[in-house]
Amino acid sequence: MSYSGPFTAIFRQQLETEWRDKIESLGIILRPNISMKDLLEDPVTTKMWAAASLPNDDLSIENGIIMFGSRRWPLMIDPQNQANKFIKIFGKDSAENGLDVYKMSDSTLLRNLEVAIQYGKWVLIENVGEELDPALEPILLKQVEKGYLRLGDKSIQWSEQFKFLMTSTLPNPHYSPETSVKVTILNFAITPFGLEEQMLNQFVGQEM
Repeated sequence: MSYSGPFTAIFRQQLETEWRDKIESLGIILRPNISMKDLLEDPVTTKMWAAASLPNDDLSIENGIIMFGSRRWPLMIDPQNQANKFIKIFGKDSAENGLDVYKMSDSTLLRNLEVAIQYGKWVLIENVGEELDPALEPILLKQVEKGYLRLGDKSIQWSEQFKFLMTSTLPNPHYSPETSVKVTILNFAITPFGLEEQMLNQFVGQEM
């Protein structure tokens, strides 16, 4: 599911077509034109995402499915700040213990993460570059033993409510294989449909 995350909408469609053709060639019965979105989408959840400003195009919905369904924390390529805006709005209602927003350059980031991990907050890191701070590796790899995470020289009690999300405004970042296996990369580069919807919403908001 997360394999398709870094790719554009058109390339994802090509991948799914190739996968379906391969499955059929092996004599495996499948529903015609089945897709990841058709199989995994929950319409009620999708409406909640749309209400929180996530565009209603296939790419964005697929990204939402992967974001909340993958085992690894998401790192989102987000040059138009769509994912960033969505997480901030959706997190206000969905994060039981609150959403904190930081930049990778914040000097108190690790100390703030200790509190967020312990109290089960959602954390959004903005403006991530092409390299991640090695100090974040225990969080990225979820190195939890007996309910505790070792972060630096401290053992932090791990809350299952904790979520860790990252966005990057770089339009075409190149992440190393070492980084790619630690996170789920999602491409939120805007689609034509998403752009149309965004412009329409802005127009309606001005009219109101």
